[in-house]
Amino acid sequence: MGGAAVLLVAGIWIALANSGPAATYSTARLDELLAQLGYLPLNWTPSAGQKVPADNDAAGQLAAAAKPPKGQFTWKSGYPSELRRFWRDGTTEGLILQGAVMAFEQQHGLEVDGIAGPKVWDALLTAVAAHDVNRNGYTYAIASEGDPETLTIWHDGRQVLQSDADTGIPASPTTIGTAPVYLKHYYQDMKGTNPNGTPYSSPVYYISYFRGNLAVHWYPRASYGFPQSLGCVELPWSAAKTAWQYLSYGTLVTVQPGSQTPGTSPVDPTT
Repeated sequence: MGGAAVLLVAGIWIALANSGPAATYSTARLDELLAQLGYLPLNWTPSAGQKVPADNDAAGQLAAAAKPPKGQFTWKSGYPSELRRFWRDGTTEGLILQGAVMAFEQQHGLEVDGIAGPKVWDALLTAVAAHDVNRNGYTYAIASEGDPETLTIWHDGRQVLQSDADTGIPASPTTIGTAPVYLKHYYQDMKGTNPNGTPYSSPVYYISYFRGNLAVHWYPRASYGFPQSLGCVELPWSAAKTAWQYLSYGTLVTVQPGSQTPGTSPVDPTT
């Protein structure tokens, strides 16, 4: 990246090095600040004797971004143990961190790609100085392919929804694994091709895409709770409306295998 970057922290513009500051900033500090602002399902506390800069200490925050204070993360209560699989303290590999960055990007008008580049760091340090916390809270969802199939959502440490749901049929199964919500629509005319090769066009509501063309959404069925979609997680109207309110950008959605999982279902090897 060429040219000097400029950062606004607590009303003070600070020139940063030409080499691209985000490249030298610590992912461990990224975790700490996102936890401080409520984008993680964990709390962070500094170790005894560690010097932590004040939120509006611009120079101190920049120094801590490069050399973070040591501390401990503790899990907030009320979330299922499955969520802990996706935490990689201090690395960029964990899905929890990726989802948190996406949530932050969406709330601050940035491209939602889950990558903490210079613009994300600039906005993050500005948010810390302004005490601009996560406005959507933290959400996690599990779509279980048990009998019946269900979608369960936890928000800010409590279960807020459990509903019968549908996942994919053997000819068009849902991928097993976890991915973050990256796109939302209130309404969309979904178009595609049926397994027999015929085209379809279906009006659907309350759509939260989490993996490629797979989404959680409403679709009209006589009943729910078994594989009958073309890969998406389908919900009844009321449940879909509630789910859409909670499944904010960056929310991790886990599709969990069960007794109704088709033998044809692909598995995401990374999750």
